[in-house]
Amino acid sequence: MCGIAGSINDSGKETNYIDRLVHRGPDAQHVYTDARNRVTLAHTRLSIIDLEHAHQPMHYNAFSLVFNGEIYNYAELKHELREFTFQTSSDTEVLLYLYVKYREAMFEMLDGMFAFAMLDRDQNRLFLARDRAGKKPLYYTQKGGAFYFASELNALGSLIDLEADEEALAGYVRSGLFWKNHTAYKGVEALENGHWLGVDLDSLEISKNSYWSIEKQYALPAMAGSESELLERLDSHLEKSVKDRLLSSDLEVGAFLSGGIDSSLVVAMASKYRERLKTFTVSFDGTYDEAPLARLMADKYQTEHHELKVSMNLKEDIETILLNYGQPFFDSSSIPSYYVSQAAKEHVTVILNGDGADELFGGYRRYVPFANGMMGMAKTLSFLAPLLPKPRNKKSRYNFAYRLLQMGASKSSLSLYLRATNDIWEQYEQMLLKPEPFYFEAMVSETMSGRYSELSKMLMLDFGLILFGDLLPKMDIATMAHSLEGRSPFLSKYMLEFAPRLSDSMKINKTTTKYALRKLAEKYLPSELISQPKRGFEIPLKTWVDSELKENIHDSLQKGCYSEFYVERAFIDLLLANKADVPAEKRAKMLWNLYALEVWYRGKK
Repeated sequence: MCGIAGSINDSGKETNYIDRLVHRGPDAQHVYTDARNRVTLAHTRLSIIDLEHAHQPMHYNAFSLVFNGEIYNYAELKHELREFTFQTSSDTEVLLYLYVKYREAMFEMLDGMFAFAMLDRDQNRLFLARDRAGKKPLYYTQKGGAFYFASELNALGSLIDLEADEEALAGYVRSGLFWKNHTAYKGVEALENGHWLGVDLDSLEISKNSYWSIEKQYALPAMAGSESELLERLDSHLEKSVKDRLLSSDLEVGAFLSGGIDSSLVVAMASKYRERLKTFTVSFDGTYDEAPLARLMADKYQTEHHELKVSMNLKEDIETILLNYGQPFFDSSSIPSYYVSQAAKEHVTVILNGDGADELFGGYRRYVPFANGMMGMAKTLSFLAPLLPKPRNKKSRYNFAYRLLQMGASKSSLSLYLRATNDIWEQYEQMLLKPEPFYFEAMVSETMSGRYSELSKMLMLDFGLILFGDLLPKMDIATMAHSLEGRSPFLSKYMLEFAPRLSDSMKINKTTTKYALRKLAEKYLPSELISQPKRGFEIPLKTWVDSELKENIHDSLQKGCYSEFYVERAFIDLLLANKADVPAEKRAKMLWNLYALEVWYRGKK
């Protein structure tokens, strides 16, 4: 795991590159400049494989590479490269030679998380690419006759002046995230997952291509086989994915262990290959304690288990946490993720997690109506929605039914999707001063109008928007802030090719979410864990907004704040005074959304 950055037609900013990315790579930092081609490549290294060698940028003849991530099947792929003489035992050198030999055709071969830049003098281009899910970040822009790229927005901001993109920011306020390639800055794009980019060294002309997409996987025929046969394949794919992520490291690898199915399955698989695997459960003051359930797994597999009691100093740390993202970040679970990573780093440098399982296998309760044909009924009964009192408990059955009717009342695909997901401003859209970007409706409608099942449409949207734009950046920034590498077996090449082809009933079976994983769990997990509902981190956002963070939020949202460009001032005042007719959970989300915007706006100056 590392940080990368670079430019075409600009140099002399080596210190900026390194200073803003050293947390991603504290073990070594190097900058290389090709004066003839006016290209600068910078790399900060967190050493995981071949600790003493394999420094970057790495060169071979006409090629120079900077690479962030891991190629987990690099040992297997090395057999395809017998004509090359290896100088290291690293995955970086394998990636370099794969590009030299296969160019774009190499992507089909790779199982890994990666963002890399290759100076290809043969084709007179800078070649950038990103993994299938988008686990490793990569941003780029052109300005003043130069091209720039970096692992983090803050690093780009240290190289050039960035201008706020008000349209994208209106989209953030509306939905709680930035969509696909869009960022908070004009002209700055995130390279999308499953894409590569070629930049001509002379003209700076850009060509962008997709080598993989989740939609293409869903378009393939459903996987044939009985339930038991499919579960055997799932078992095999997950075991290989965990094994490769566990063994492709010269450092000890640990695992997060909650009371949930995803992390527990990862631990069960990893325990086949590591005795006394180090596992970590974290509890926070005032939140749900998952330690008793996690301890059942730790005892079953005899792991070296650590129960980390974490105290949060929110008032002092919150701005640091939010500013790490380089743009407004709505997901409040970034806070416990930051502290979890900080605590785990004291024990290991590489950690396994369960990211991606929910979006691939149907882990959220909101999927149930789509899998069971309930949206037609919801639409028919939607006339009742305005007559019902607003729910006060987000986990109640009444709240589920209320939101279902609200989704049924949606007048567009976009409205339906926003109600089903973050649900920040639904029913209060009139308080927003700027419309959402035009591409919101286009992106959602394109998927919703496709010839897929209703469940598949929601899974594809969540994979491409929520996972890509929220969940993966959350964990990348939270872990790398502490020089900790997170590895996600559920996002392996094999799982990404397998899960979309499972039938809907293997994902949502009646009202049972994540059905296939729950059935597989019967083989590995204590029975008490299998029926546990999806929890994630229990975020007491309502409490934070009105206690630890009340002063921070109120000070930030006073008259003259940046949020007034996006939300009615009078409504902001009502929210602050807790006098708006808004359910408490929704009010907390609205205030948090705007607070994150303010922290970013002040911090970017």
